[in-house]
Amino acid sequence: MQTPSDHTDQMDLDLGPIELQDPLRYHPDLDGDTLREECGVFGIFGQPEAAAITALGLHALQHRGQEAAGIVSFDGSRFHSERRLGLVGDAFSRREVIERLPGNAAVGHVRYSTTGGTILRNVQPLFAELSAGGFAVGHNGNLTNGLTLRRELVKGGAMMQSTTDTEVILHLVAQSKRTRFIDRFIEALRTIEGAYALVALTNKKLVGARDPLGIRPLVLGDLDGCPILTSETCALDMIGAKYVRDIEPGEIIVFDEAGAHSHKPFPPKPARPCIFEYIYFARPDSIVGGRSVYDVRKAFGAQLARESHPEVDVVVPVPDSGVPAAVGYSQYSGVPFELGIIRNHYVGRTFIQPTQSVRELGVRMKHSANRAAIEGKRIILIDDSLVRGTTSKKIVRMMRDAGAREVHFRLASPPILYPDYYGIDLPDRGGLLAATHSLEEMRDIIGADSLAFLSIDGMYRAMGYEGRDPANPRFADHCFTGAYPTHLTDQSETEAPPRQLSLLAEAS
Repeated sequence: MQTPSDHTDQMDLDLGPIELQDPLRYHPDLDGDTLREECGVFGIFGQPEAAAITALGLHALQHRGQEAAGIVSFDGSRFHSERRLGLVGDAFSRREVIERLPGNAAVGHVRYSTTGGTILRNVQPLFAELSAGGFAVGHNGNLTNGLTLRRELVKGGAMMQSTTDTEVILHLVAQSKRTRFIDRFIEALRTIEGAYALVALTNKKLVGARDPLGIRPLVLGDLDGCPILTSETCALDMIGAKYVRDIEPGEIIVFDEAGAHSHKPFPPKPARPCIFEYIYFARPDSIVGGRSVYDVRKAFGAQLARESHPEVDVVVPVPDSGVPAAVGYSQYSGVPFELGIIRNHYVGRTFIQPTQSVRELGVRMKHSANRAAIEGKRIILIDDSLVRGTTSKKIVRMMRDAGAREVHFRLASPPILYPDYYGIDLPDRGGLLAATHSLEEMRDIIGADSLAFLSIDGMYRAMGYEGRDPANPRFADHCFTGAYPTHLTDQSETEAPPRQLSLLAEAS
């Protein structure tokens, strides 16, 4: 068993180059049948207990990344860093850890690897010593030209310390010839492509930035006059902060002793926020783009009931992500809602099994049938999405073993047909069940009596639109449509691109 020090990357960062320990791999239980979150970011400026508040904020964002967490603080003269593998509570709930992070400004990050493996040197926030001082950055999203830029930087003499595309941003800022930090930062952001929500910390500023299409979320909050930048409003709620507004697509916002400064260096474009924030990623109690995530998921369920309503006795959610949609389905259809599946919250998220053989056991460890609610009944299972179908197949079998007379399956999102390159860990097309099988074949594979998905137009109707406008889609919905909102530079330059554009393949 590893001791806590094995997981520590703690030092005063202005004393010299960061020396990371030998790469320690943390193996979360990865279930390839479930959507996996991206990352979560948090930053605060002007608060004497900045690190402790950042740790609380990261707790609220834990659903966005369970592989690693990190905090960098600044005490007025020096930067301090703690970066650990594992959950936020495993490292940042201890007083002695927080005491090693003094200062009134801090940035934090919860990680879920979409580029680079889960090794200690990839844990964010990443830090660099620039000519003007220290610079720490945390990134939610994926760069679609990160691999191309990395190769160019390395060819030019850059030495990369991590395998994550976030480090590309550090090097671009460092190599800029501009004098002011904000100009260097803007120049770096003009070079990168893809999806990003960034929080950065210098010795004088807290900086937030959102990609020009607003694919990844970033919100501004206020805690007793101190600004906060974070991925979701649920993090503000946890610490008693007020929500101020969303950071706009393409906006860079800077906080220093003089106040707030907003920069908008990119030509305005129609926003394309990621639809999966509403389907799965965001916590149900968050407000994303002015919409309650819980209410949107209920609306997805109600629309699903309008489109496909077999004769059943009870509506059963696949917990936890399927619960709001199942509530909406039940309310619209009038079919009673029952907790026919009980989730063991102490096992971890569904995607937490590293091998297929362990996944076989993991579903039953995580879910158990509530026989009293389903035996002898015709049930309809409601889940948020379907990736590979392996978990769905096991749950259907579990329902039949518990005595369900019929098992129908409904998904509160359209079929996932295309991979993602903006921060969602999805398989290549060959690993997506809907991309390689017909609806009837999928039904047969998972063993359900019937199977249906929410239509793409129905998804948009549930969001308040008449349907999807192909000429002006309101969301990044490329996983359903193949209409990627940005150029995929790295994909076009590699014959067999890695699934999530990993910049370096490392041995386990």
